[in-house]
Amino acid sequence: MNSELEEKKLLELRKKIFITGYRGGMAHLASCYSCLEMIYALYMKDILRYNKGNAKWEDRDRFILSKGHAGLALYSVLLTAGLITEEAFSSYLQEHASIGGEPCMRDCEWVEATTGSLGHGLSMGLGMAMALKTDGKQAKVYVMLGDGECQEGTVWEAAMMAAAMGLDNLVVILDSNKIQKMDYVDQTLGASNWREKWESFGWIVDETDGHNIEAFTNIIKTLKNEGKPHLIMAHTIKGKGVSIMENNPNWHFRLPGKKELKIFKKELRITDEELM
Repeated sequence: MNSELEEKKLLELRKKIFITGYRGGMAHLASCYSCLEMIYALYMKDILRYNKGNAKWEDRDRFILSKGHAGLALYSVLLTAGLITEEAFSSYLQEHASIGGEPCMRDCEWVEATTGSLGHGLSMGLGMAMALKTDGKQAKVYVMLGDGECQEGTVWEAAMMAAAMGLDNLVVILDSNKIQKMDYVDQTLGASNWREKWESFGWIVDETDGHNIEAFTNIIKTLKNEGKPHLIMAHTIKGKGVSIMENNPNWHFRLPGKKELKIFKKELRITDEELM
């Protein structure tokens, strides 16, 4: 379980994501909330190696948020880590904004790949992992995919290549919240069986609770270089933290109406003044 302090920080992040998205007029809130703990752990639990003073430090680990529609989750953690400013974060979708709806390299030097068109993040991560191997670097590449995103063919081309090249410096984090844009994943193309699929492509697969920071952190920190890429299948709840959003496909991309807003404000502890 997460500590009381961590739960407080996560609530504040969910609150900040909602207020910022609400003011901006659009946001993929449910997708942000399913992966928030994992992105928080990557940057705040000494998983990713990075240099605060040099975003392009050659020996840094790389993180690619392939499910780019959860960009507000990434930007909120970058803010918490002191890598972007409050001014930049709060400019989201405002006039002369510093950040937009998806991660963009043009907008932020801490973004490793511009994403949003699903299915391409792993291919970019594959190229980075190959380059790091060629250069003899010890850095790792972490790519976060959505489980609906895994219906894209380019994901499997990259998965096949990564295993063939023995890229044990490549780690995929699968945000398995069981929901994609319009429906449940298993109701779209049938039972996913992700573990069996990724193992059949030559990957080492581990599973964990994606909302349990300690469990997620431990599983990543104990990965061994075994000549194969790794996949961490993280079981999550889409819309985690707001009761009417949790496990509900209708909340993939929308903001609450007046009646629903009362629930968000109550459960995220948002005041009228903060929302203004």
